[in-house]
Amino acid sequence: MNTIIELEHIWADYGKRNVLKDISLTVAEHDFIGVIGPNGGGKTTLMKVLLGLMKPSQGIIKYAENGHAVEQLNIGYLPQYAQIDKKFPICVEEVILSGLSRKKSLLQRYTEKDMQRVQEVIRLLGLSGLEKQPIGQLSGGQLQRAFLGRALVAEPTVIVLDEPNTYLDKEGEMQLYTLLQELNKKSAIILVSHDRTSVERYAKRIIYVSENLEIIK
Repeated sequence: MNTIIELEHIWADYGKRNVLKDISLTVAEHDFIGVIGPNGGGKTTLMKVLLGLMKPSQGIIKYAENGHAVEQLNIGYLPQYAQIDKKFPICVEEVILSGLSRKKSLLQRYTEKDMQRVQEVIRLLGLSGLEKQPIGQLSGGQLQRAFLGRALVAEPTVIVLDEPNTYLDKEGEMQLYTLLQELNKKSAIILVSHDRTSVERYAKRIIYVSENLEIIK
């Protein structure tokens, strides 16, 4: 499989504190990488660097598509539950639709095709009937699915999920992993989780991050 992301000797700091030290990692098409490690060990920082949300203090990030170098990739991102503002006045349909906004200029309208794609994702995630529901009225599991919809509506090359199991019961967690296995046929997946047992069951590769990076599987 072609490599689509390559991190070379990445260092990342918060002030004088080194969070990531000399980390190298490759991500291939259709990879499913589980990222585990202690709290504060650098897992979320690594995801921010990979997404371009944080600039490393040292190191190089390379992206490629169909074997050719590109400036950036289409990456879908599901942040940690704690980073989601449930008081923001937006409904399920609008949350998912916002995942298409980076492909639009300020003056472009959403097309009928865009709206059809949003409805496809709503059905896929079992959110039918909740399209106009404000996110503040959703359960934890429903909210996670709405923001997962935002991450995947643009059919990304890579989907990055940061602790998606939070507030999901066992049945919801099983449904999530079943869905991710289906999405993995089209997209690479990078999943951060504290639940090592589930990650080991479903991920193709596992890395352990605690300042440095260790390949477990």
